[in-house]
Amino acid sequence: MSDLSISSTLSVHDAHQLLKSFDCVNPRSEDLSLKDLQIALLTLTDHADFHIFGVCADSVEKGYEALTQYAQAMGDRFHHPCPEHNGPVYIKFNTKTNFFHIDSYDGTYRGVLVSYQSAYEDGVNDLYGHFPLDLFANP
Repeated sequence: MSDLSISSTLSVHDAHQLLKSFDCVNPRSEDLSLKDLQIALLTLTDHADFHIFGVCADSVEKGYEALTQYAQAMGDRFHHPCPEHNGPVYIKFNTKTNFFHIDSYDGTYRGVLVSYQSAYEDGVNDLYGHFPLDLFANP
């Protein structure tokens, strides 16, 4: 386990380092627990003004479920109906503007991107992911 492994709290710097080291396209050799990823994402959520989700999924149902779980875990209000759509999708949700958009997706990546935004230079302004679609799924 990496020295960035955590139990319940994490500094913003360590959360950033942990999340930047995670790449589900080219996974790390060290094991990183889902709990570590969850805590790191939640730490940065507390230190950004808002965030934008980008979800790449095989179906609108899978993407919508993942977005709903991430939004709930991160304290966001997400109340959009799940639209009908065939095939793989890219879903975007801006937590500041409540903008919600679904489009067809031809890429091979699957997972959730999280872009943190802050109005201040020393705030969190970065993009992380792709994280597992089921990262915040209830057991």
